[in-house]
Amino acid sequence: MNRWFNTAGPNRVDDNYTLPMLARLPEVVRLVETRSWFVLHAPRQCGKTTTMLALAAELRATGKYAAMVASCEAGETFRNNPDVAAGIIVADIKRNARVDLEPALRPPEMVETQSGAILADFLTAWSRACPVPVVLLLDEIDALQDEALVSVLRQLRGLYRLRPIDAPSTVALIGLRDVRDYKVVTSAGGHLGTSSPFNISVDSLTLRSFTEEEVAALYAQHTAETGQAFTAEALTAVFRLTQGQPWLVNALARQVIEKMKVTGTIEAGHIEVAKEQLILARATHLDSLAHKLTEPRVRAVIEPMLTGIPSKERVLTADMAYVTDLGLVVFPRNQERQIANPIYREVLPRELVEPVVSEMPALPVRAWAQADGRLDWPGLLAAFVDFWRQHGEWMLRGPAWPEAAHQIVLMAFLQRLVNGGGTIEREYGLGTRRLDILVRWHVRRDAFGAALEEDRHAIEVKVWRDGDADPLTEGLAQLDAYCDRLALAAGTLVIFDARSTAESVPWNTRGMLSAETSPTGRSVRLLRA
Repeated sequence: MNRWFNTAGPNRVDDNYTLPMLARLPEVVRLVETRSWFVLHAPRQCGKTTTMLALAAELRATGKYAAMVASCEAGETFRNNPDVAAGIIVADIKRNARVDLEPALRPPEMVETQSGAILADFLTAWSRACPVPVVLLLDEIDALQDEALVSVLRQLRGLYRLRPIDAPSTVALIGLRDVRDYKVVTSAGGHLGTSSPFNISVDSLTLRSFTEEEVAALYAQHTAETGQAFTAEALTAVFRLTQGQPWLVNALARQVIEKMKVTGTIEAGHIEVAKEQLILARATHLDSLAHKLTEPRVRAVIEPMLTGIPSKERVLTADMAYVTDLGLVVFPRNQERQIANPIYREVLPRELVEPVVSEMPALPVRAWAQADGRLDWPGLLAAFVDFWRQHGEWMLRGPAWPEAAHQIVLMAFLQRLVNGGGTIEREYGLGTRRLDILVRWHVRRDAFGAALEEDRHAIEVKVWRDGDADPLTEGLAQLDAYCDRLALAAGTLVIFDARSTAESVPWNTRGMLSAETSPTGRSVRLLRA
């Protein structure tokens, strides 16, 4: 049986297509050799556990270390009972040692311990008995919370100076976030901050995403084993959509091969269909990221990006670090923060508009397809004007993100109509004071749903707020730049009037369509709403 692309749990080299994992952490072996303790943090499902399992196996193969991975996850429910949480971690260490270590390297079964030092006493007994240095890689450390987390970290810190005879030579804490952001409820509240009980870590490492070359190398393993090829355009599409995020890279391939059951050469259109199917299916990885939008810390960072308008309140450095650690946001060199990849850029606004879509009156999905299959764009815009006049007032009160309410209502309307007939792509960024939307309507599709021909319509969205000048001139110039990149000869500019003076305008008269010309001579449909 051939190997397969894995999207659940750590990779098994015999079962799953796998890249050399330690290539993404070239410094980690040196940390072990220098008896360093360190932290490895990275977003979910990007290869942390697989990498640490590979590290432990490589260290064991040298014969110099008793190296293994254990998990803290089962201790999560005992946040206020540190002894129970510590006992669960000890049990997991013993369980994994029976699988990974030779009998002479395993920890002793019976260890005399005292309350408050169960983990420390156990690790000391193991280190003394083991003929080689112990390397303990503790996964899911941030599953622990409150008293349990503080107790475990303090016990570990107390052992640090005793290594390698009476304590592990190396301890690594592996989790979603850096130690500084582990949440602890104390009398003072808040987070561990700079007073972390684990302040003896030499380094805080993170896992980078795959490079474009690594994506191609991973997919080439499938081609070598099955003969099924990916076109160069398909590989380019995978990297463009995922930016190398490991779960997404594997998930797209799995969707095309196992779910869509493409049997011939895999092309870029298949990858686009797979992307849309993953999003619509609310795959667990994507759903868990979208759920983070309910958190105020995430909203504080993402909402200004969606509206294009800097927040009136300064975004806290800790909140920025938190959203970065989640893998939602990246900081390209010398650029404003951005959503990490195009798939996440689609998932986040779709999650925001979903509650609005569910409250919408029934809208005919395919009513705007003309006889030749193309989209009746003027008719769709006119329909939005009618919709806005009837429902805009109450719908603006619905979104949980009030600063982005106008954009959310428009996106919800478009999403409701386009679902099943096309896709919507969005571009947004802090400081641009705009939202770019590209509607891709599938005129003809193949058997797998890949577009053979499509209509494309570019929309520039601006919100006119108190104290601002009329954004018409700026919007036309920005629409020109957007259409240039898309090679489109025409576009649509939507300007929402959110000024206090607009409140006196009756809703049944709002929304006016007119024609404009951009600075470079493009034909522009202008909607003032």
